[in-house]
Amino acid sequence: MTETEIKKGLAGVVVDETAVSKVNPETNSLLYRGYPVHELAERCTAEEVAYLLWHGELPDERQLAEFETLERSMRHLDPTVKDAIDALPLSAHPMDVVRTAVSVLGALDETLTTDATWIDVDLTLERSIRMWAQLPAIVAYAQRRLRDEDLVEPRDDLGYSANFLHMTFGEVPELVVVEAFDVSMILYAEHSFNASTFTARVITSTLSDVYSAVTGAIGALKGPLHGGANEAVQNVFEEIGSADGAQAWLDAALAEKRKIMGFGHRVYKNGDSRVPTMRAALATLVEHYERPEVLDLYDALETAMGEAKNIKPNLDYPSGPAYNLMGFDTALFTPLFIAARVTGWTAHVREQLAANALIRPLSLYTGPDERHVPAS
Repeated sequence: MTETEIKKGLAGVVVDETAVSKVNPETNSLLYRGYPVHELAERCTAEEVAYLLWHGELPDERQLAEFETLERSMRHLDPTVKDAIDALPLSAHPMDVVRTAVSVLGALDETLTTDATWIDVDLTLERSIRMWAQLPAIVAYAQRRLRDEDLVEPRDDLGYSANFLHMTFGEVPELVVVEAFDVSMILYAEHSFNASTFTARVITSTLSDVYSAVTGAIGALKGPLHGGANEAVQNVFEEIGSADGAQAWLDAALAEKRKIMGFGHRVYKNGDSRVPTMRAALATLVEHYERPEVLDLYDALETAMGEAKNIKPNLDYPSGPAYNLMGFDTALFTPLFIAARVTGWTAHVREQLAANALIRPLSLYTGPDERHVPAS
């Protein structure tokens, strides 16, 4: 009898095809629909990249204008969603707030009438755009309510990222901040069959609706082994304090066998290809806010980690301090991830629906052999 090979965590298992994204090992590039993400971040807006992920091609001028008009028309949050958020305790983690709000969005969608409408591809795209359009209001309010501040209404004269920042802080910051935030939205938008994306595809494979798939994906992203690393990076920076303390902190952390968040990646073998682009965006923020000590600490810890373990940073390493400089609370960093990744999640949902097969793996039973309850 051949022994069954167990692939823990599905490591190395190819479970399906995708045309949404891939990591190109030859160039160490993350590709969205074939385009290197660093090129997209340099030359495109978040709206153009969202359109690309959903439609497979970058929009022309007319398509982009129509798409922007549609997205901007969907930004207003239903009062029921706000009421649901207000009903949650202030102690609730913002990830729980966002997860609940997305579930409420689904409950309010009157087009979810039958299982046939749940999986309608055109309706799924419309719902995906609506979620993406309303997530800035949800995430922004998740932070504002903790500061005892009211919901800020969206502006339809602003791009996606500028409006996001406006709804969070009540004003539009300098262009350099908007551009850095837009870069982060693009870099976080998609990353193949990661844990949350796979969760969304599993839920979709049962022919459930896109809101359920995204709600489940948010639940997966909440776990610290998937999301939350950018929060952890910021906490580490605050713990270390300054560049002078980086080496001693790392020596102690490694001696205690602590996991150093923001370093290493399961997919990338030669460093996360998104890091140089986000690090450059962080540098522009450091200059803008006149905070050189942030980059000093960043570089000191990166160098120390490289010398000690030869492990390079991942995207969460530069994005954490970048979001902090922008003014976001640390607990909001992973919800920002949601607002970006919902485009990738829902692109995969639609791809799953197009050639669906129920995802139902087998398991190797290791419990007791068959046995019987004793007769009384």
